[in-house]
Amino acid sequence: MRLEEGQVAVVTGAASGIGLAMARKFAGEGLKVVLADVEEEALRKAADELIEGGAQVLARITDVSERDSVEALADSAYDTFGAVHVLCNNAGVGSGAEGRMWEHEPNDWKWAFAVNVWGVFHGVQAFVPRMIAGGAPGHVVNTSSGDGGIAPLPTASVYAVTKAAVVTMTESLYAHLRADGAEVGASVLFPGPHMLRTGLWESHRNRPERYAKEKPRKTPYRSLGQWEAAMRAAGHEVRFTHVDEVAQTVVDGIRADRFWMLPPSEHSDRQIRARSQSMLDRANPAYLESFVLD
Repeated sequence: MRLEEGQVAVVTGAASGIGLAMARKFAGEGLKVVLADVEEEALRKAADELIEGGAQVLARITDVSERDSVEALADSAYDTFGAVHVLCNNAGVGSGAEGRMWEHEPNDWKWAFAVNVWGVFHGVQAFVPRMIAGGAPGHVVNTSSGDGGIAPLPTASVYAVTKAAVVTMTESLYAHLRADGAEVGASVLFPGPHMLRTGLWESHRNRPERYAKEKPRKTPYRSLGQWEAAMRAAGHEVRFTHVDEVAQTVVDGIRADRFWMLPPSEHSDRQIRARSQSMLDRANPAYLESFVLD
């Protein structure tokens, strides 16, 4: 798909991190951008920044876990700009990483699935039929994670399970779009290949009361800064990928109609090969036996 001035891109989770980086990149390409996020103040700041840079912007407070909220986002986008060409279902939360998977509260799972899985589906259902009906080339990008889509991360089982679901959902979406001969493409994004400085580690700040925890949090690190300090103190190398690199991966992937938006990485390639080979060999997943959960 060619990205051209005047097209419209919708990004959820757009007030910070990867979402804001994608919005900036699209605006820099001359696209009109629709910013959706649950954090009002951060969303306003993001919109103001892009508007000051000359972009045409629509900002909407959106809770992707609620179907009506995403439908309202779609209505507003089409009422304002008349079309949508790029949809980035990027909003996500980090939930879990507090012990064995059977120790997590039901609300940990419900919240993560509501945002990370249902949020993606709500975006697909609200926008894709209209994008197809519009007849113009379009593209959907769903944000997953190497933790779930490349090699499951046992230390963050709740998050990993939801992100694995996003991969399969996107594969299904791709197949359905191709079967119907739609002008809309689909991709799954694996940010990386290294750690990213985003607000995912502090997702609890936006945790709704309906998914409130019943027990105190066990997560040892309440912020990325705490985790980074602990890793460095233990003598581990900590490397980061800048969110702008992820945004460039998205733009390049859309232009190339690339389904797997996966930055080159020897580490990721080894994980993919190990997982695939264990399946081909009908062997137990040895690559999961080296994790230390305590």
